[in-house]
Amino acid sequence: MHGWQGGDPAALDALLPVVYRELRRLAHCELRKERPDHTLQSAALVNEAYLRLFRMQPPRWESRTHFFAIAAQLMRQILVDYARRHRASKRGSGLCMLTLDDVGALSQQKEVDVIAIDDALHALAEVDPRQSQVVELRFFAGLSLEETSEVMGIATATVQRDWTAARAWLYREISQRSKT
Repeated sequence: MHGWQGGDPAALDALLPVVYRELRRLAHCELRKERPDHTLQSAALVNEAYLRLFRMQPPRWESRTHFFAIAAQLMRQILVDYARRHRASKRGSGLCMLTLDDVGALSQQKEVDVIAIDDALHALAEVDPRQSQVVELRFFAGLSLEETSEVMGIATATVQRDWTAARAWLYREISQRSKT
């Protein structure tokens, strides 16, 4: 990554196969959280994320973990955009659902509208940007507590506290929004 950032074209050639495989893995994990009849395929999600990643000029990734955290954030944006287009085309009848099985405060059976989780994360970012970033890294990028700590440059114990508080906050926020 650093070689490519430094302008070495051979480094990009070596990086592409590794990045593409890892993006496919991330996309597969993201789409497993979607409703079973979701029409967006992992290859399409990877290709769109890949295009967005490599259009970033100039790329400024601090580490492999940072790169994939950005990739997960882009995939989240793609899925939300897709859900909004799908909702608009169906006039609200075809919501894209996301199972929040990784967010321990919610039941594994509880499905949440992907737009609702995005809206709740934006609201959380206004209250506590660090907690919002922890959720994004843990839930959407699938990073461990330690990896999240490394990316954010904070203690693992702080990540754990933020993760616990953010899950409770999101559960309450999403529950309140679903009642209205």
